[in-house]
Amino acid sequence: MLARSRRPHRPLSRWMVRLAVIAAGAVLVVLVNSPRVWAVADIPTVIKNLRNWVVGILSGLATLFLTFGGLRYLMAGGDPGEVESAKRALKAAAIGYGLAVLAPALVTVLQHIVGVGGGDGR
Repeated sequence: MLARSRRPHRPLSRWMVRLAVIAAGAVLVVLVNSPRVWAVADIPTVIKNLRNWVVGILSGLATLFLTFGGLRYLMAGGDPGEVESAKRALKAAAIGYGLAVLAPALVTVLQHIVGVGGGDGR
């Protein structure tokens, strides 16, 4: 029986970065081509819409990192290097979810600091 030569595999992190860039480009194209984005006049509405987009993008990327981190962990086969890279991806997913949860609170704090949409009549 002849030994099969294994071709080197590309790390999944390169694929994650490429997929994130493609997703960000697609979101940008949708935003630029949407007439509703340019029709908004007041600042609080713009800030609210921007916050919603940021939360959606963060959640999507965190889910992507969680999926790839889980797949890497399952396919590591006991290789310590692969297990560590999978753990890094899972930690990045946890940070992404944390930022997605905290984004509305951070935007509210910034609105109160700047004085836009704070509800105090300014």
